[in-house]
Amino acid sequence: MVATPLEIHVIADSTGETAARLARAAQVQFPQTKFVIVRHPRVRNPEQLLQAFDEINGSAGQASRVVFFTLVNAEMRGMVQRYCTDKAIPHADLMGDALEALGKAAGRSADEVPMRPVGVEADYFDRISAMEFAVRNDDGVMPESLRDCDICLVGASRSGKTPLSIYLGYAGYKTVNVPIVPGIAPPEQLRSIERWRIVGLTIDAERLLQIRTRRVKGMGGFGTKDGYSDLAKIYDELDEVGAVQRALGCPVIDTTGLALEEAAARVIEIVEERAHRVGAHLRRPAGSMKIRP
Repeated sequence: MVATPLEIHVIADSTGETAARLARAAQVQFPQTKFVIVRHPRVRNPEQLLQAFDEINGSAGQASRVVFFTLVNAEMRGMVQRYCTDKAIPHADLMGDALEALGKAAGRSADEVPMRPVGVEADYFDRISAMEFAVRNDDGVMPESLRDCDICLVGASRSGKTPLSIYLGYAGYKTVNVPIVPGIAPPEQLRSIERWRIVGLTIDAERLLQIRTRRVKGMGGFGTKDGYSDLAKIYDELDEVGAVQRALGCPVIDTTGLALEEAAARVIEIVEERAHRVGAHLRRPAGSMKIRP
């Protein structure tokens, strides 16, 4: 492991968030290396670009460097490329290739206007509405809304229902999640919606114990009195939850160690397949946004 963090310098004519997000996504593939992201935002003319170069030069000797840049102006992109080549700094042009490819397909050159608003995507309002729906219906607080959902998640407390509901909402699907609590009958409305919309969630008992123990300690308690964070009681609870899920006839996804994106992709795939079998279909949000593992 390097003694000092590797610096990822982000040069952008806007906020630099696009390049920073890609940098964060790339750096997780190097878990043994420490990174720090240094932004140089709103660089819109050669003078500001030279100032960014001076700041990058100032880090020489303290850390290894790499430059990511998202600049729409071809001349300024060329300046960055020449600078990095001259200084032997690894670099990546995150905007140039995209503009060139789109230009070839469109048969015209890009306008090269920095800070031009991206605009509202076709599915923007669907996604906002779906996320609001997921928040309003977290933990099955409004059973009457079950009839309006696209997807219904059922499972034990802390099995991943809430974050998955919100993520599916981000994808544009109105998702409600219903907790299965030992000794308490599920809401009657759960049995009145189409079965193909329902997906069960489960999780390894020991992993669930860890999650609940942290939550209880964070709330200043111990959690063993009612069995919420007692391993033996958790095994019994998961058995009871499984029985309810079987009675509902729903497929079950194990969320233990499963990335949120992959879990969402599996849920959508399962619901679409089950809907197709009965001649129905899962509503596709505007913009046809899909999640694939």
